[in-house]
Amino acid sequence: MRGGQGAERAAVLQFTNCRILRGGTLLREDLWVRGGRVLDPEKLFFEERRVADEQRDCGGCILAPGFIDVQMNGGFGVDFSRATEDVGSGVALVAQRILSHGVTSFCPTLVTSPPEVYHKVLPQIPVKSGGPHGAGVLGVHLEGPFISPEKRGAHPKAHIRSFEVNAFHDLLATYGPLDNVRIVTLAPELGRSHEVIQALTAQDICVSLGHSVAHLQAAEEAVQSGATFITHLFNAMLPFHHRDPGIVGLLTSDRLPQGRCIFYGMIADGIHTNPAALRIAHRAHPQGLVLITDAVPALGLGNGHHTLGQMEVEVDGLMACIAGTKTLCGSIAPMDVCVRHFFQATGCSVEAALEAASLHPAQLLGLEKSKGTLDFGADADFVVLDDALHVWATYISGELVWQAEEARP
Repeated sequence: MRGGQGAERAAVLQFTNCRILRGGTLLREDLWVRGGRVLDPEKLFFEERRVADEQRDCGGCILAPGFIDVQMNGGFGVDFSRATEDVGSGVALVAQRILSHGVTSFCPTLVTSPPEVYHKVLPQIPVKSGGPHGAGVLGVHLEGPFISPEKRGAHPKAHIRSFEVNAFHDLLATYGPLDNVRIVTLAPELGRSHEVIQALTAQDICVSLGHSVAHLQAAEEAVQSGATFITHLFNAMLPFHHRDPGIVGLLTSDRLPQGRCIFYGMIADGIHTNPAALRIAHRAHPQGLVLITDAVPALGLGNGHHTLGQMEVEVDGLMACIAGTKTLCGSIAPMDVCVRHFFQATGCSVEAALEAASLHPAQLLGLEKSKGTLDFGADADFVVLDDALHVWATYISGELVWQAEEARP
């Protein structure tokens, strides 16, 4: 029950002794929840003459909107790019395990794969609300196969494609129905990419630029066509050059549509991006930074050999590489670790670090009225953290879905 019929009869929860992240500021206020949504206490008092049915003391902790991970390839042994008869059970396992890292919503991500994989996997990953069973699924992120072979990273070259004459029909033939798709990463320098970008955005699918050798002008034209995101900035793209900064130059471009905010993903795991590069990106365009994990199936499993789609992966310490190479192929750092590293590496405020994992991805997906915020009327998806930004508890729709052992009564 999220603010629907009977919500006014639902129990009112009051979270006390806490600091709420709201409007870019940590406020010493209570958080009121009813029917799965954040409640305006003034309306409760003055219009309904009611008080809380239950109070929960948060011990001085921070209450921030639940984290949203828009690029996650798998984890805990589950590979979203593996075509099995029961993809849903793997998604459900990951959705449950990431609750302990403060993630309340995510986009399962498929790397470059043959068409038969998309046709089998995509129908098995529907959009789904979160709850005690796990984080909500916001839609699938398709990373490839329409990317540059030169910047393929861990994507198998044999399955990389360019657009044929009927470009959007070619895309549909590759992916199948797009009902469950939320983000598509493509290389904007590919011929006919602009008609594809326009067709995807017309269906409310976010287009991201990545795994690309595009120069700045091609990237700007892609944004003018409707692209709004950059996939893992700095990784798998041309390096910054002062005469042509490439896709990176979008962060400060003056040729973007009026009022358009370009968002960009950052893997803040301490491996993919040097702290100095993190600081440059954040200081150039802080409101567009979206923390992503780019987590691979090896997340949570430790050293050894694992898979990612069609590729074999080797994990050694904090590094996940294509087996036998030094090519990075995603991260094994969960979202809360990325938030803490980003906070420490950039010297940004606590508020900025938390919003990069919550408000910004919600804005990217056009969900900022309900997700990534604790404004009145928003979904009561939130995470309880200490001052060091360690997760103590995770709530979805105002319901406790995970709690640290130390926090249990």
